[in-house]
Amino acid sequence: MFQIIEKIMVQNSLVSAFALVGLITWVSVVLSKRLTFGRVHASAIAVLLGLVLAYVGGIATGGKNGLADIKLFTGVGLMGGAMLRDFAIVATAFEVRATEARKAGLIGALSLLLGTLLPFIVGASIARAFGYTDAVSMTTIGAGAVTYIVGPVTGAAIGASSDVIALSIATGLIKAIIVMVGTPIAANFMGLKTPRSAMIFGGLAGTVSGVSAGLAATDRRLVPYGALIATFHTGVGCLLGPSLLFFATRAIVGA
Repeated sequence: MFQIIEKIMVQNSLVSAFALVGLITWVSVVLSKRLTFGRVHASAIAVLLGLVLAYVGGIATGGKNGLADIKLFTGVGLMGGAMLRDFAIVATAFEVRATEARKAGLIGALSLLLGTLLPFIVGASIARAFGYTDAVSMTTIGAGAVTYIVGPVTGAAIGASSDVIALSIATGLIKAIIVMVGTPIAANFMGLKTPRSAMIFGGLAGTVSGVSAGLAATDRRLVPYGALIATFHTGVGCLLGPSLLFFATRAIVGA
């Protein structure tokens, strides 16, 4: 019986991946309601569970793709790949009203710039404090503090080692988790009540996954607006990271 189920799951790997994500989502909703009484959104719990499963899969197989290295869950690699990820990000823009998006104006652009520069400076400074004193490593880890996508893109462009790129991804993931868990807690303090405030927040926070999950726990109607600016944030980071930010860092540290 198990062999039949295994064969079906392997042959329909993408469908199996969707079923697995659905199960994780259901468990996350139950945990959110019963353990945190809705204070921590189910999406944040789901991301944490996903990271745990990826770690367990990597330890169990000794591979590099987490749970996707297990034969039963190969579809997770496709489902979690760049194609569906980018489709999901782009899809959030379809719920945005253009009249509301224009209200962000100059302050939205400024938040986008600050949300790129400030995390980079913090990340690069921490990297230097921990002994990564060369410009390539500092830039890569600093870019990872912008988002976990900007980090590896920047690192690959300027020739960073795989260890440093891995650190940049880890830095971005930690930031995403902090944003998604902290947003509903600090929402009232930050005044996250309007599409304009959500767009400014998305520009400052930067991480699409963190902003989306955090706003979903605050007010799901704000998710498209925050994700819209956060998506641009990733593009700005990928543009500035390997160019202006790298050259500026090299000019300062001299290596």
